Amino acid sequence: MTELEKYKTQFLEHLEVEKNRSRLTVRNYDLYLRRFCEFAKGRGVSSPAGIDLDLIRSFRLMLNRRQDARGHEMKLQTQTYHIIALRSFLKYLARRDVKSLAAEKLELPKTPSRQVAFLESEDLGKLFKATDQEKDILRRLRDRSILELLFSTGLRVAEAASLKRTQVNLKKDEFSVKGKGDKIRIVFLSPSAKNALKNYLDKRSDNSPALFIRHGNQIDITDIKPLTARSIQRFMKKYALLAGITIKISPHTLRHTMATDLLQAGADLRSVQELLGHASITTTQIYTHITNKRLKEIHHKYHGKSRK
Repeated sequence: MTELEKYKTQFLEHLEVEKNRSRLTVRNYDLYLRRFCEFAKGRGVSSPAGIDLDLIRSFRLMLNRRQDARGHEMKLQTQTYHIIALRSFLKYLARRDVKSLAAEKLELPKTPSRQVAFLESEDLGKLFKATDQEKDILRRLRDRSILELLFSTGLRVAEAASLKRTQVNLKKDEFSVKGKGDKIRIVFLSPSAKNALKNYLDKRSDNSPALFIRHGNQIDITDIKPLTARSIQRFMKKYALLAGITIKISPHTLRHTMATDLLQAGADLRSVQELLGHASITTTQIYTHITNKRLKEIHHKYHGKSRK
């Protein structure tokens, strides 16, 4: 193990213990920094002191030209994640007084404005209606309640999949959820989401603590497993196909749709940020195209009407 790799391992442990980062974050940082360490080793750099702008430039060029087994180039956003991880690593080294390149010298690539996919009200209704085609009643009620929940709360799919029955009190229209960075936020249930959840839970005869579980033709009550985020992704694709929805959607699409719905109704961006659990308002600003569109419509409708 090189000196650089040793510090990388210590940095990942720092993220896990002192920073309390999620396992997924630590795993991703490990991947990005492992690639950098391997690249640096191939260039004869084995210590933090050997990192300079020429090495970084060559590494970024390698990422930009990298192709997977199918010949697809690495997305610019993924390249950016590598540099973000590397900057964080360099800041860690500086705090430990380890001689290396200053993190401030790494500039992030300028990424194009992110476009979000969301469903118009007509397609949203079709998606919900498509669950009626599921023959198994428990799966039908479960899937409808999940769709209603995702649209009502704006939960991330992993957050929804990990919910416990005790977290959601159907006598109230709100509950707390632990999101990214273990941050607690309050989310709200619409009447239709509460009704869908009640219909589903009333049909359950198991004692599983999970809010959503797998259902088959015959359920072994001794081996009930919670529904996974991947399973939710799969059945959403199925219902989108049944509903005739042409755009590519995922559970996150309902999160975008919820935010879009609020903004179109007049909600302010700061409130939407809190509801979605975004750490920064900058993340929520991907939805400004919604408010811009509404303002444009208002401008066209009312501007210049007094002129003859």
